[in-house]
Amino acid sequence: MRRRPLTTTEAPANGWRTIRRVAPYLWPDGQAWVKRRVLLALAALFIAKLVAVGTPYFYKLAVDSLSNEGTQPAWMLGAGAVGLTIAYGMARLMNVGFQQLRDVIFARVAQRALRALALETFRHIHRLSLRYHITRRTGGLSRIMERGVKGVEFLLRFLLFSIGPLILELAMISVVLWAAFDFWYLAVVMGVIAAYVLFTFKVTEWRVKLRKQMNDQDTDANQKAIDSLLNFETVKYFGAEGREAARYDAAMAGYEWAALRTSYSLGLLNVGQSLLITSGLVAVMVMAALGVQGGSMTVGDFVMVNAYMIQITMPLNFLGTVYREIRQSLVDMGEMFGLLDQPAEVTDRPGATPLKVSGGRVELRDVTFGYDPERPILRGVSLDVPPGQTVAVVGASGAGKSTIGRLLFRFYDVQGGAIRIDGQDLRDVTQESLHDAIGVVPQDTVLFNDTIGYNIAYGRDGATRSEIEAAAKAAQIHEFITGLPDGYETTVGERGLKLSGGEKQRVGIARTLLKDPPILLLDEATSALDTETERDIQGALQRAAQGRTVITIAHRLSTVADADRIVVLEDGGVAEEGTHSDLLARHGRYAALWRRQQAESAAA
Repeated sequence: MRRRPLTTTEAPANGWRTIRRVAPYLWPDGQAWVKRRVLLALAALFIAKLVAVGTPYFYKLAVDSLSNEGTQPAWMLGAGAVGLTIAYGMARLMNVGFQQLRDVIFARVAQRALRALALETFRHIHRLSLRYHITRRTGGLSRIMERGVKGVEFLLRFLLFSIGPLILELAMISVVLWAAFDFWYLAVVMGVIAAYVLFTFKVTEWRVKLRKQMNDQDTDANQKAIDSLLNFETVKYFGAEGREAARYDAAMAGYEWAALRTSYSLGLLNVGQSLLITSGLVAVMVMAALGVQGGSMTVGDFVMVNAYMIQITMPLNFLGTVYREIRQSLVDMGEMFGLLDQPAEVTDRPGATPLKVSGGRVELRDVTFGYDPERPILRGVSLDVPPGQTVAVVGASGAGKSTIGRLLFRFYDVQGGAIRIDGQDLRDVTQESLHDAIGVVPQDTVLFNDTIGYNIAYGRDGATRSEIEAAAKAAQIHEFITGLPDGYETTVGERGLKLSGGEKQRVGIARTLLKDPPILLLDEATSALDTETERDIQGALQRAAQGRTVITIAHRLSTVADADRIVVLEDGGVAEEGTHSDLLARHGRYAALWRRQQAESAAA
């Protein structure tokens, strides 16, 4: 049974499961240096907490020395109040020093984990199928990845160096209070801490739900903003700036309401925490004051108790914030790990071998496919493209022309039948070798927001400047590029918007020529261009097709009249096939489409 893909809202929410997913990045097999750094960081942390717990004791000794109360331990005799004060200061400095040493040692481990996790997520997103990407918004995916990686960073920093150390320090201080004074000090402190933690966790769990709503509204607003900016021209064409602003403002209004509720709940959390902490502090200090008055404790003891309580309350004051952020980090990381759990629809079979192209023959045998199983697009299509020939696939919109191109590139797997290249089933070869063997010139060439030279060089990694220029000359765009002020260093803008449609197509053709594939797929490569530009591009495409197996997917029949064979698709099957002249002589579906398009051209 096929696994149902997880949605963002179904992402793993179990905190311990998420933490277990991160653990291997902190303790990786075969990387001893990482483990050494983790152990050294934990050692520095432990020493820092030992020093922190011992620091108030030097404070007590200094106060007792000044007030001539109590007795000094033998190892501190003769130190005097000044010496004890200096010792107190040195202890505080050592505490800070070991904490910073811990951070320095662990920094490389944390950054390596973040980099590895971000890279794994990025690679996995590229492995996901086209079906997944066309149903998700890029802005939403980028936010999930961004928040997930930041969540890992926060979790590593605060879970290891805030919550863990806090628990260790509380345990040490509890032992000191019990041993130095009596059980009731420990009882009061533990009771206050338990009440504080319970209140904090309960309120924070409520606030996490509010924060989730705020995140959802933030993602929605971000998606609307990106969508609007990517369609800037369309917005202008329809004078829809006001509509877009209203959509964005509506999303931000939802975010504002969620953010206000989050802020109000924070006020409630802070007041409740302060009430519990202050009550505990006052209770313990009253007990110590009574002890001093009764003569069972010194003023130094009173000061030490106060120092320990302040030492406890300072990290506890941040517990709500830290716990909330950790919970939110777990949610964000859960969304990211949910993304990593998304199964790749198209994968290499175990033992898949590289595609070996000897001639470039492409065969479709009884291919059946539908994006929705209940609505098939192709119904038993068979097609044979001999090596070195050009075969055109034509038909009305929705006939399945572009679907054949997507199946050939293996964006999807066929649901019935098979597609073969030189006798090799596409499902039995590696996707990387298949993609290397096929060059695609789509209807709308999308360029990276970089230079023209970079976009052409994208066709083959490591291409030299002379090879890039040779490809540009073959695509008849070299002279245009050299006429620009910055030549090949000219930036093309986002999605290549600084270039015209014809110029973008020529860059796309040059990029494909540089790739030098044995099989060429032209997917409506000129349908979006005017007639004159199309004529110029056709010349470049014909040169690109020389010596290659070419499949041309076209709606405009005039562009494929010279093809070696034309295949007409209708209702998910092959209606007729032959040369241009043969098909016209049959007076069938192709001839009807030809007459209609000729009439439309004449009317225009």
